[in-house]
Amino acid sequence: MPDAQIDSESPSTSMLSPFRVLDLTDERGHLCGAILAQMGADVIAVEPPEGSSARQLGPFAGDIEDPERSLHHWAYNRGKRSVVLDLASDEGAAKLRELAAAADILIESAGPGRMDALGLGYSALAEINPELVYVSISPFGSDGPKAEWSVSDLTLQAAAVNMAMTGDSDRAPLRTGGLFPQAFHNAASEAAGAALIALWERQTVSGLGQHVDMSAQQSMNQACQSYALSTPLGATPPTRHAGGVLVEGLHVQLMWPCKDGHASVTFLFGPGFRAFTQSLMNWVHEEGFCDETTRDKNWTEYAMMLLDGREPISEYERLKQVLADFFATKTKAELLDAAMSRRVLITPVWTADEVVDSHQLAAREYWETVTQTAGAAQDATRAADVEGADAGAAGQAGAEVLEVTYPGRYARFSATPMRPLGPPPKLGEHTAEVLAELDAQSEGEAIRARPRIEVTGADVSAQTASTARPLENVKVLDFMWAMAGPAAARVLADYGADIIRVESETRLEVARSLQPFRDDIGDPEYSALYNNMNAGKRGICLDMSKPAALDVIWDLIDWADVIVESFSPKGMAGFGMGWEQVHARRPDVIMASSCLMGQTGPLAMLAGFGTMAAAISGFFYPVGWPDRAPCGPFGAYTDYTSPRWLVAAVMGALEHRRRTGEGQYIDMSQAESALHLMAPAVLDRTVNGRVAHRVGNRDRHIAPQGVYQTAASEQFPAVVPDDDWIAISCVDEGQWQSLAALMGRGDMGDLTLAERQERHDELDEVISAWTRSQDGVALMHRLQDVGVAAHIVQNSPEYTADPQIIHRGQQVEVPHAKQGTTIVDASRFQLSRTPADVTYGGPTLGEHSFDILTGVLGYDSDRIAELAVAELLA
Repeated sequence: MPDAQIDSESPSTSMLSPFRVLDLTDERGHLCGAILAQMGADVIAVEPPEGSSARQLGPFAGDIEDPERSLHHWAYNRGKRSVVLDLASDEGAAKLRELAAAADILIESAGPGRMDALGLGYSALAEINPELVYVSISPFGSDGPKAEWSVSDLTLQAAAVNMAMTGDSDRAPLRTGGLFPQAFHNAASEAAGAALIALWERQTVSGLGQHVDMSAQQSMNQACQSYALSTPLGATPPTRHAGGVLVEGLHVQLMWPCKDGHASVTFLFGPGFRAFTQSLMNWVHEEGFCDETTRDKNWTEYAMMLLDGREPISEYERLKQVLADFFATKTKAELLDAAMSRRVLITPVWTADEVVDSHQLAAREYWETVTQTAGAAQDATRAADVEGADAGAAGQAGAEVLEVTYPGRYARFSATPMRPLGPPPKLGEHTAEVLAELDAQSEGEAIRARPRIEVTGADVSAQTASTARPLENVKVLDFMWAMAGPAAARVLADYGADIIRVESETRLEVARSLQPFRDDIGDPEYSALYNNMNAGKRGICLDMSKPAALDVIWDLIDWADVIVESFSPKGMAGFGMGWEQVHARRPDVIMASSCLMGQTGPLAMLAGFGTMAAAISGFFYPVGWPDRAPCGPFGAYTDYTSPRWLVAAVMGALEHRRRTGEGQYIDMSQAESALHLMAPAVLDRTVNGRVAHRVGNRDRHIAPQGVYQTAASEQFPAVVPDDDWIAISCVDEGQWQSLAALMGRGDMGDLTLAERQERHDELDEVISAWTRSQDGVALMHRLQDVGVAAHIVQNSPEYTADPQIIHRGQQVEVPHAKQGTTIVDASRFQLSRTPADVTYGGPTLGEHSFDILTGVLGYDSDRIAELAVAELLA
């Protein structure tokens, strides 16, 4: 779709412009408010007098440590208004209550029970404003045996399974993101969609708000690609291997050295991968690196041939060496050119430098350049009376003026394009302004900053505490495949949307060919990934390569409120069902397209998976050891992160349609949304000219921190012998002193953070010697008892038995047409009044075709027989 058709239309309003959000979060949740601000909401960041703790996080502009120069804070607070309130004081708490009475959404990350202790928890504020959607983002959720545990990004990732599969097999597991934390960003981005689902229910059903309870552990677990379900499904759990994963003795390599760096290469097998692998091997053969027999192996059956012994593992290893020799002769640029011209699944591993210089992002006008001040102005800001004066307006003289390039819009909307956001606020910059708005309200009346929005289908004067799932009035037509798209639609299904999934037996959904399989049986209906991503959906098989099948698709389009698809940018248009055609027929429909790089630009036709988008978006390079090549995060990382953004985009578009009747088109790029998760790394490059390198599990602000080997566990035998590990982080002085005392090294307890960072290698040796002889689970509890952030590195067996996961009901048994029952994940967040309900596993091929044709489309038996005879239902 041409750019003009996305961006030139004048929006009648921003998606969320009628709504006010109170953002009480710090680095553990401020991405949630940032997403809502991009979508047009009025987001008020409520900070303590000393400022959000995010302001203390590096990197800093010019490497000057100052609360007004934190690139981490800048990255996630543009477009917000900053208000300073001391919530521990009576006056500050009272002002917060007034603000809450006027708000639609409140987001907090204080930790379980903290807001309740201040009299500002959900129950207290719901009495003031029963319409308030109250979002809590916490490490393990608001309740359960681990709810109060000490955590860091490292220990949360250790608890979430993804770490068990990230890193080199002969060293400690690694966290995703390197120096840039990811666990709370996953939770915060998911919380944005969760908040909008609760808001939709308020606007369309009950007129009431509710509590949204977001667990970072459960959210980060999505980054394990459903491998956490291996144990309950009787499958073999995987383990890590640099640049890939080790499954049933096979090292599946996903990253390869090349002439000037590294590249992500999807060298996989089965119906969904055969054509791409054949194209790659054709190229390898053309250049003389393999013979015809090697080139023409049975790539459809090759994975099963390796598993059942028809093809020896030694031959697979020979194949990988052939590829290694071939890639060593190619530059990253040559490999990217081949990805476009030859349709092979390859992308370069880009650094932050290369990401910022991307011709694709430039062509899509992705970057936003903001003029802002930093430096001397903050001294006057801190000196001002921040609860009663306009602190941000004080003392601008001498401030450094910077032109800062930021990641831009996370998606492109045809009717409500996201406007560029301004600079991040100074501490307390809008205190006087916002408090004046409160004072302007008539004394004694219910305070709302904006007029009450009419609730569709609900009488506000007779609000009903509905317990029905929020999206039961939403119909979704799902053309998604693999994980990124289906995972987003799965969230909508959990909360009641009626989702019809279109598949074809002639082009098998790739997720059906991916492990883990139930009982390690390679049956397309036994794939844990497929069943997990598609639970609760109805399935119909249609051969869309036959024109007559498209008549059925058009009837389904007439039925739908939302269409989601992840074909290549020309895919739907090739069927005569591009946005122009759909919009002409259904101007009220919402259509979302999700792909790696977006619908436009020189790399728009780049086909592939989240491994490739993660590599080209800068996620691979920072993850690894300083003395080794990058290993990257496990698997298709942007496939795991992008569904959260797509949920928020669809819910925002639905809210806009509810108010205006107007549908629209959403162009969603995995790479563009994912870059927000690494925004501080981008700013470090654009502001400081620096590229972050690999540091293992080290951290800018925490020392010591690492993953240390423990004794073998009798309770949880390691998937691989001698692969038992515990993550430990001393996030403050008290935690370090407690750890030193527990180790019997009180002599080291007075080391400062700077000293601990300088002596980190020595401390690692001390800690490793201490942990190596101890049971990891017992040690984890001992450390938590003295307040030290620690968690064993969990694979599927440990995660399945984790008392927190059991308490939260994360893994659920549901009916399945072929398996009888299967195990899938529950929702990763909880709504207090209208909880999710997972009804059944992913549909078998064509499972609901007859019911859909008769019950939804009203076809009679003669029409269905015609479709069957024409072999369209395949």
